[in-house]
Amino acid sequence: MNGRYSRQELFEPIGEAGQKKIGQAHVLIIGAGALGSASAEMLVRSGVGKLTIVDRDILDWTNLQRQQLYTEQDVMDKLPKVVAAKRRLGKVNSLIEVEAFTADVTVENAEELVKGKTLIVDATDNIETRLLMNDAALKAGIPFFMGAVVASYGLTYAIGMGEHPCLHCLLDTLPPQTLTCDTAGVISPIVQVVASHQVTNVFKYIVGEKVDHRLKSFDLWKGDQATIDVTSLRRRNCPSCSERAEYPFLSRENQTKTAVLCGRDTVQLTFPGKRIVELRSLGESIRPIVSNLISNIHLIACEYEGHRIVLFRDGRMLVHGTKNVDQAKSVAAQLLG
Repeated sequence: MNGRYSRQELFEPIGEAGQKKIGQAHVLIIGAGALGSASAEMLVRSGVGKLTIVDRDILDWTNLQRQQLYTEQDVMDKLPKVVAAKRRLGKVNSLIEVEAFTADVTVENAEELVKGKTLIVDATDNIETRLLMNDAALKAGIPFFMGAVVASYGLTYAIGMGEHPCLHCLLDTLPPQTLTCDTAGVISPIVQVVASHQVTNVFKYIVGEKVDHRLKSFDLWKGDQATIDVTSLRRRNCPSCSERAEYPFLSRENQTKTAVLCGRDTVQLTFPGKRIVELRSLGESIRPIVSNLISNIHLIACEYEGHRIVLFRDGRMLVHGTKNVDQAKSVAAQLLG
């Protein structure tokens, strides 16, 4: 070995034994945006054994301000985030196995994604996916390290170990998600702060140190921070983490088929059932009615009726230029016939 992890091994709480454990861990990151790219780079540089990254989106110019793995060329090539992330991470540390999935996290695939993982890092941008992964992690018996950012504010919390409340328990306690990066923006320093807290807790868990289970919040612009012991908020009858847990968010009844994405005017449509789209033939069939058509093995992107459309192989469609779900569905129906 070339000693690339020597400085980390010199840190006494990790040491050589802890570094070996890090090298045996398999981490799942949900989301390859700001938090996901920051956490992924830290973990790959640290020598984590295997990294699986899942994200449903492609790169956009607005991402470059805070999503550190990506370049202008990645945006111009309209790459899915996970494809660009895997490429960059392979250049950072070629010894690490990085697995990348361009997919939405849904009831259908959540439990399969979690299977065999050591832990989960939350880097998503919506409460629905967090609640889904909360239940998937609890059912699998692995921890879920939650993180969220908007504007200059960030939040972290570790879920799924001991007698501590889960996200479902805290649902009425957490600040309401009335602000998004689309409405309030976000600055990059808060991303680094939250990701650093998440990854530090990941290291602690892997090497067997005590994880910090307090809810932490930060507002870098105002200079405020708070640390709250939420142990007393665990609900004895919680449907997600009590002895009689039913994991309600893993039920298909709670699955969201449409979503307005954070960061821009975009609606995601997830068509029912499992389907693989033949991109080449579809691209040729719609070419006469669209403009600026770009097609690769991952997706089709085009302009249609004043909207930018992106269609993935798994049948998901992003309709840019609207927050109106009904309008997005209408555009999709016209395009696909």
